[in-house]
Amino acid sequence: MPLPASHQIAQPKAHSQYAICELRIIVYLWLMRKHNGMRPQDIAVLLKIIAAGNEIWQNKDLSAALALSASEISESLNRSQIARLIDEKKKRVFRQSLIEFLEHGLRFVFPAEPGPLTRGIPTAHAHPFMSKQFPSEEPYVWPTAEGKVRGVALEPLYEGVTKAVRSDEHLYKLFALADVIRIGKIRERKVAIEELKKMILHEPSREQNAFKAI
Repeated sequence: MPLPASHQIAQPKAHSQYAICELRIIVYLWLMRKHNGMRPQDIAVLLKIIAAGNEIWQNKDLSAALALSASEISESLNRSQIARLIDEKKKRVFRQSLIEFLEHGLRFVFPAEPGPLTRGIPTAHAHPFMSKQFPSEEPYVWPTAEGKVRGVALEPLYEGVTKAVRSDEHLYKLFALADVIRIGKIRERKVAIEELKKMILHEPSREQNAFKAI
């Protein structure tokens, strides 16, 4: 028995809608596989873009400044774009979203554990901004042979942190404040978060070159 004319007309439309739905599912699954979770260096990349202020940059600049390969930078920006932490052109950080992640997610997703005593670069409470408010006899440091301060080892967000901060005091402060969130107590975290909000949300212009050669 042939289908009514109304059913015959609607059938192609139904097939079309089904195909579109199926395509969306395929794209979604592909994006999720490509994202496969944020990495610690993704936070470093986003903070470096923040530290650059209004300066025009390219992926190669981030690569050189952060001691990450070009492919690592590209993959990092892709993950941040999928996570809606940066725009589709992968140039403008969604600052409010980044702050929310730092405040509520960083210490759970990328926690830090104190290690043995070693020499390194002061971080967290040992950074000059924090140490004025929370003096400590056992500072946290990023382990490095070039470090001049002896303290408790704290693994940085990613391996290249000690190289990245050499030429960028603004970035150094951002990384150190992030470490306070990762390992600090409630009162310490509160101070760090408030300072991060000032530095990230106000979009200050900077005179110094954020991509000066290391």
